[in-house]
Amino acid sequence: MEPVNLTQISEFVLLGFSEKPELQPLIFGLFLSMYLVTVLGNLLIILAVSSDSHLNTPMYFFLSNLSLVDICFTSTTIPKMLVNIQTQNKVITYAGCITQMYFFILFAGLDIFLLTVMAYDRFVAICHPLHYTVIMNPRLCGLLILICWIMNVLHSFLQCLMTLRLSFCMHVEIPHFFCELHQMIKLACLDTILTNMVMYFAALLLGAGPFSRILYSYSKRVSCIHGMSSAQGKYKAFSTCVSHLSVVFLFYCTSLGVYFSSAATHSTHSSATASVIYSVVTPMLNPFIYSLRNKDIKQALKAFFVKETTNRSLS
Repeated sequence: MEPVNLTQISEFVLLGFSEKPELQPLIFGLFLSMYLVTVLGNLLIILAVSSDSHLNTPMYFFLSNLSLVDICFTSTTIPKMLVNIQTQNKVITYAGCITQMYFFILFAGLDIFLLTVMAYDRFVAICHPLHYTVIMNPRLCGLLILICWIMNVLHSFLQCLMTLRLSFCMHVEIPHFFCELHQMIKLACLDTILTNMVMYFAALLLGAGPFSRILYSYSKRVSCIHGMSSAQGKYKAFSTCVSHLSVVFLFYCTSLGVYFSSAATHSTHSSATASVIYSVVTPMLNPFIYSLRNKDIKQALKAFFVKETTNRSLS
């Protein structure tokens, strides 16, 4: 089959998880439910942080940013998949595919960077509590968020440029529920060594790099917690790390596993399943992980809804 230049490809086909018609309603209902829970849960986190002045701290500032990114992260893939199932049309345009891939890489990278920033915030809070307010000042917090955005915008742009130079064969089918970078590279007709090198180098630099910083911060925190004399102080310091550590474990074990295991296996099913965990399940669980163990979030939401109920009854 003759390779065709990418500019002549007008559309791709997203195969999704299953082609069996009887499973489509189940898949549609499952992903619609997860998407609604994700959006609602993360919106509640943002609402709680923005409505309570007691939560105007660096930790909750980063958490609200993570919630916003998680909403955008899931919105890049699930709505299109739901529309495809509902219309029974698995086609996505070339421009739509590149756009989806760009924003998916952007928000996935922002998730990684925000988790790293949150790890640094907790490291300062536990290991340097007396200097916490000086170090984690509003200017530094805003600068950290800005750096996260700039680096990931540039990274996403680079990956899309590398994809634009690829050539594909006709009747391109993507064995995934969204335009995933690695799957698109595998479908290219020409040599993809350079594109693969850029992809894996970026995954190593922007994925494993921040992960090593998170591990380093946790090693320092363990040393600081071990040196505390008060058992209550140890428990309080450790409890602030549990939620973050749970999210890091879920996100990294699946997202990095997809990219580094893809070099050794050709199983698209396992790749799609792992992608669901870090791109859908983890953003859905984040609000529960951070709110169920957090009295401040629960009190802020309770106060907000009580205030809204009181205002409505008075009016």
